[in-house]
Amino acid sequence: MKTLTLLLLLLTSLSVNAEQSPGDIRNAPARVSLSEVTRTVLDRNPAIQQALRKWAAAKERVTQQAAWDDLKVSGNSRAARFVDVAPNSFTDQIVSVEQIIPITGKNLTRARIATADAVVAFEQARREQLDVVAKARASYFRLVNAYAQLELNRRNLTSLRQLAEVSRSRYETGKASAADALASELEASKLLESEQDTIRNISAEQSQLNVLMNRDAFAPLGQPEDASIGPAELSMGETRARMIGNRPEIKAAQAKIDIEKSRLDLARRNWIPDPAVTVQAQRYNDARQAASEIDAGVSFTVPWVNPGKYSAAIREAKENLAAEEQGFDRTNAESLGALRDALQKVHTAKHHVDLFRDKLAPQARQAFEANQFSYESGKATFLDWITAQRNLRDVEAMAQQHVADYRVALAELEAIVGADLKIFPSTKSKEAK
Repeated sequence: MKTLTLLLLLLTSLSVNAEQSPGDIRNAPARVSLSEVTRTVLDRNPAIQQALRKWAAAKERVTQQAAWDDLKVSGNSRAARFVDVAPNSFTDQIVSVEQIIPITGKNLTRARIATADAVVAFEQARREQLDVVAKARASYFRLVNAYAQLELNRRNLTSLRQLAEVSRSRYETGKASAADALASELEASKLLESEQDTIRNISAEQSQLNVLMNRDAFAPLGQPEDASIGPAELSMGETRARMIGNRPEIKAAQAKIDIEKSRLDLARRNWIPDPAVTVQAQRYNDARQAASEIDAGVSFTVPWVNPGKYSAAIREAKENLAAEEQGFDRTNAESLGALRDALQKVHTAKHHVDLFRDKLAPQARQAFEANQFSYESGKATFLDWITAQRNLRDVEAMAQQHVADYRVALAELEAIVGADLKIFPSTKSKEAK
């Protein structure tokens, strides 16, 4: 009698837990799509907006560097004279205007440096976009996986209810023992613990997505839709060529070489001074005209008397150029290494998905159904049945995890390549162009 009461209590607890556990998670305001998340991240993420602002600021520096030096205007007037002088023998007022004429083109060279700096800022903005979008997509896929794991957990709880019901029926007919019911209770407790971990994962990914979208971390976020991922036909040669032509780090490294080349050119041009043209108007102490005389002159610096200074500047520019060329080679090598690792990660994840989806999951399902039939017909023990149910649960959960890992690997690969691989839904956003 006590054992029968234990079974009834077990059935009641399983039913209540299966119906009430995930209720708060599923009361989301609306569903959310991958394209919507990506678009919101691109439009509102603070890190992306900060990088775009820095790029916009860098572009404004080009005009400043290309401009001529400011016109210099000076004026002098007699404040007091303590000696007697003949009329028109001294100047009382002087007004002069001076302008440096950039005949050497140093201003244009500085503008080229600023332009290359703007390119570096642009590529840094692109890198920020790629990294943030990859994080958002990875978080989205993990959130999809967490909801799928939660749904799988609920189905397993339902299956355990059926197991407990069969155990009760068989116990009433003397064909089963109380140990079977205790085994069901133990499995149910494990599922309930796993469910709480899954709910925590859902909360963590929701917080991550809210932060990336510049929303309140506590703001409700709808359940994600299962994203439609295009076929990932990735050729090693094509992907490598696209990375070399689009990866921000490579393009920024090339821009840094251009910067140092322009600085070397500027160091060489510094040997040639830019002349300053001066026009000066003077008025004498007793003159009636506004200007008694007008003078014009030219002045310039003399760099040739300080050859060590300018020679050292040229050597410094050459060393910096050589350093950036070495940096470009290093960036190329590191990028190719990252690409190879990313492609291998995608390949491995795809292999796991195909293996679990096409082979292991169907086999585990068949084994579970066979053990269920054998148990109901008295040809297998309850331990065999519940072990098969546990194996099926683990295989299905792992299969879902591999799908999420595969999608995350694709998102990371696109960030490494730095170009749209036509895998994810397109989004219209304010990207850096």
